[in-house]
Amino acid sequence: MKMFPFAAAALLALGGCAQPFAAKVSRFQQLAPSTGQTFVVQPVDPNQRGGLEFSQYASLVSGKLAQQGYRPAQGGPADLVVKLAYDVDHGRERTVTTPGFGGGYGGYGGWGGGYGGWGGPRWGYYGRSRFAFGFNDPFMWGGGFGPDVSSYTVYTSELMVTIERADTGAHVFEGTAKAQSRTDDLPYLVPRLVEAMFTGFPGNSGETVKITIAPEKKG
Repeated sequence: MKMFPFAAAALLALGGCAQPFAAKVSRFQQLAPSTGQTFVVQPVDPNQRGGLEFSQYASLVSGKLAQQGYRPAQGGPADLVVKLAYDVDHGRERTVTTPGFGGGYGGYGGWGGGYGGWGGPRWGYYGRSRFAFGFNDPFMWGGGFGPDVSSYTVYTSELMVTIERADTGAHVFEGTAKAQSRTDDLPYLVPRLVEAMFTGFPGNSGETVKITIAPEKKG
């Protein structure tokens, strides 16, 4: 399949463009300023207990809490129990139709109807690229270029953090971070959801905010 130069350039630009990561974060909390309370991080799903993947994400959460003045319990009893859950769905297909070229093909020297408004797909979701480009055969449209149809899969990921008092089980923090992206790669998604969750931690109780994480700089 031949690709026109402008189309090839567009594909290269999209493939190499790093996008910011955005999440909606909701938090409810009754946390007093830290006085050095100790904590442990546990999975909501008991099947994840002791798992290497969970341990990696729990370490990220522990680091964020340590920055707030809390201390990981070193084998002894903890003041707080931090429960962590994360997931990503199976995705939904999205289709975007954008205008093509108007008029007929005017030979190699030019376009018969002029440039008809190439807008390109609207990339409204963040994360790594996971999409398939639609294909238009110009001969199917009577010699001109018809609408460009692009489809891609959108995944919804979620992180939940609950902090309980170890002695009573009372909740002192409940937080949820959700994001839509074009990847279902948890090792990519969870660290960014953790970063969003602890931006402005513990936040205003009952408030939902949008947190945008800048893309990583390439070395």
